[in-house]
Amino acid sequence: MKIAVAGKGGVGKTLIAGGLAMGFYARQLKTIAIDADSSPNMGLTLGLTAEETRKIMPISENKQLVESKTDSGYSHIYNLNFKVDDIIEQYAIPTPLGPDLIVMGTVHSMGAGCMCAPTAVIRALLRHLYVETNEAVVMDLEAGVEHIGRGTARQMDALLIVADSNLKSLEIAKHIHEMAAAAGMENLFLIGNRVMNDAQKEAISSFAKQNGMELLATVPWDQKIIEADMAGETPLKNKDIEAVKAIDGICELLIQKFNTK
Repeated sequence: MKIAVAGKGGVGKTLIAGGLAMGFYARQLKTIAIDADSSPNMGLTLGLTAEETRKIMPISENKQLVESKTDSGYSHIYNLNFKVDDIIEQYAIPTPLGPDLIVMGTVHSMGAGCMCAPTAVIRALLRHLYVETNEAVVMDLEAGVEHIGRGTARQMDALLIVADSNLKSLEIAKHIHEMAAAAGMENLFLIGNRVMNDAQKEAISSFAKQNGMELLATVPWDQKIIEADMAGETPLKNKDIEAVKAIDGICELLIQKFNTK
């Protein structure tokens, strides 16, 4: 099962992506978390220290790896047919919460418009990253709409679009949904995050219905999330937090939908 998580910056998509990865791992699925955000925070979310995350070299910035994979022997012509298994084996980093982590780095476009060498490596990794029924991949996408294109969408089993009750957040979610649908992706789900009351929940639900979006679940606003972030700790360590429980519930919904055992 391969799940991508998208949304406007600041809506909490990384916490949801990390929580999903942790939840799948807790259910005995071999799990890889892929951080494709230009401001990578998945490592912190999965329990790595700030110092540990700073030492991680993103795939897109690993010049030696990129050149070894894409060099065709001709200037400005890239080899796009290469193995990716060794990338997983050599560059996946274990995290305290269980899932292995790969930091992709910045990619300006996942569609046909960008064919630079680093992008070629990342697209090939996504294209050839096959998973068995006891495996899961969770990818935290770049904030906004830049990552939603044919190169990524066709490789994922589902796209979770995270939004809060703010209209700007919901409008971006709608835009992401439209782009992903146009790219041929079928399993598109809206996640309402940081929901403080019934009025906010209703606002998200109504927006989803009016725009043909399926609201899969909502995650409540939780002061303990803020407190953990202020303390420099990942909230996911505290499974009693209501928001963490809600994210774990999304894991169950996805497993039921995709029958992963």
